[in-house]
Amino acid sequence: MNLLAVYTTVADAASAQHLAQLAVEKGLAACVQMEHIHSTYLWQGQVQSEPEVRLLFKTTEAAWPALRDCIAQHHPYELPAIFALPVQHATAAYAQWVQSLTTPNQKP
Repeated sequence: MNLLAVYTTVADAASAQHLAQLAVEKGLAACVQMEHIHSTYLWQGQVQSEPEVRLLFKTTEAAWPALRDCIAQHHPYELPAIFALPVQHATAAYAQWVQSLTTPNQKP
């Protein structure tokens, strides 16, 4: 089983909480962490500098397609950054916990 760390950013805590709750309730992520950050980026020819909330979804490769689609469907941005990084090392107990919460019919 392959674990993934999935990232996206949103403009505010309410949007972050909405995405996090959807993902956990639907069994697409075992946990979602949120942290306040400040981003500087180029958008439509203009440099933007704004506060954002970064979300880290803890999930599995098997749940990735549905999680990606859920985030994209409910994301408030026109062009959201949604990407996944492989988790190369994790304890067996933690990996089992993530898998148990993101696999249908295996939830504790």
